[in-house]
Amino acid sequence: MLASDELINALNQQVGNEMGASMQYIQIASHFDRQSLTGLSRFFYAQSEEEREHAMKFVRFIVDADGALAIPEVPAPTPRFSSAREAVQAALDWEKEVTQQIYDLVGIARKENNLIAQRFLDWFVDEQFEEVTTMSEMLDVVERAGEDNLLAVEEFLAREGKAPPLPTSEN
Repeated sequence: MLASDELINALNQQVGNEMGASMQYIQIASHFDRQSLTGLSRFFYAQSEEEREHAMKFVRFIVDADGALAIPEVPAPTPRFSSAREAVQAALDWEKEVTQQIYDLVGIARKENNLIAQRFLDWFVDEQFEEVTTMSEMLDVVERAGEDNLLAVEEFLAREGKAPPLPTSEN
């Protein structure tokens, strides 16, 4: 096996963490979708898909390292938000938490001198920098616009190309 039981267990937990983030982003996207804020909903639906892809990277690593996949129970996401600011703040807080989770995984890999795992996790360290930066920017834009001017946020997302097509029920 290319990874210790401790590392495989921690990676399995991270699969659940990433799937939980994916579900939370779906919940946030639907918050905006119900308000016909399609740029914000598209942005968060895309974030959800990205988190699922991250989970699958961990799955592939576990399997390729000859570890046993054991996806943990994933808690239900926060179902409602009172404002756009609260929803985006939740996303930023989550990304900061995930960053610490990745740091913890790197710590295990370093302690075990597992260079294969460290190189795998390097991608996630870079990714988390991007994720925290993106959510910080989004929170800044939402705060500047205010709840009564979320259409300015929609315009920002369109201008910056951060609002991919919405998923549809036909696909």
